[in-house]
Amino acid sequence: QVRLVESGGGLVQTGGSLRLSCAASGRTFSSYAMAWFRQAPGLEREIVAAINWNGGRTYYLGSVKDRFTISRDNAKNSVYLQMNSLKSEDTAVYYCAVDRNRGSNYLPTSQGDYEYWGQGTQVTVSS
Repeated sequence: QVRLVESGGGLVQTGGSLRLSCAASGRTFSSYAMAWFRQAPGLEREIVAAINWNGGRTYYLGSVKDRFTISRDNAKNSVYLQMNSLKSEDTAVYYCAVDRNRGSNYLPTSQGDYEYWGQGTQVTVSS
């Protein structure tokens, strides 16, 4: 049974930092792209960042570029999201996800391209 478990969310003040972690179990995902999505109340889920299977390619939502960094550790079957200079508009539930396609260098940005999802972790940024 595949499980993705996010951790590291919480309450932080504007300008603060958080590091999200996502640990996968039940299957090895070292050959799959992984991503972080987020969903704020009343809004659609959107991709925040994605990373290809070996970490050589990344994608970032424009509003988080230069503030967030996605990384992965294939030995630990994990993906991370370092979030700096947090803003109130970053408040959302953050989800990690795994690509449907093995070994692709293409970084999908649509929810439908991802097969496995975590349960989400709440990030709240207060002013």
